[in-house]
Amino acid sequence: MSNKILSNKNNLQVIHEDNHIIVVNKRAGDIVQGDKTGDKPLSEVVKSFLKDKYNKEGNVYLGVVHRLDRPTTGIVMFSKTSKALPRLNKLFAEKSAKKTYWALVKKQPPKTEDTLIHWLKKNPKNNKSTAFKKEVEGSKKAILHYKVIQKLDNFYLLEVDLETGRHHQIRVQLASIGCSIKGDLKYGFDRSNKDASISLHARTLRFIHPVKKEDVFITAPLPEDPLWNACNP
Repeated sequence: MSNKILSNKNNLQVIHEDNHIIVVNKRAGDIVQGDKTGDKPLSEVVKSFLKDKYNKEGNVYLGVVHRLDRPTTGIVMFSKTSKALPRLNKLFAEKSAKKTYWALVKKQPPKTEDTLIHWLKKNPKNNKSTAFKKEVEGSKKAILHYKVIQKLDNFYLLEVDLETGRHHQIRVQLASIGCSIKGDLKYGFDRSNKDASISLHARTLRFIHPVKKEDVFITAPLPEDPLWNACNP
């Protein structure tokens, strides 16, 4: 099990590292991979970290295994070797890597725990997905499981497990039951968070190491925020 901060330099919080893998606790606002904004992506920050740490000359290899939305926080894994990358990609493609999210919502969900099934359709013009109860043209089936794990003063802490990995899936599916995530203006919350984050955190990741064949369990520390600090289910 790994839940310690191994390094916290240059705004990069490393929570797991071995010869083949490095896992970081992403901050809100970081982009995992380069996009049209031109902002420096997390992948380049991690490359710089590895180059400095190991005094490497020339280019550093780093493979992007999966992504998180820009305003979301938590676990992001990268591959340090070309040997591990296709194996890690396969783990995620086959849903063998189990990732759990925590989300803060203001409205009490209709059930203490439930499975949500929708068909999501992405609009690339506004980078937003819409949830439908039945299949429509261009939509993809989306399934998630949630349960309420703590009641706070004015919010509910949900644990969310995904069966599918669709665009903005947790955000749009929770919004569809009236439970927009705190700070998520795009999907109906009434005010933004001060740091432009949304209160959705990739909390844990469990997988079989692609090279060592060992069970790996990683927990990402919660963001420094009074509401997150109150979460202790």
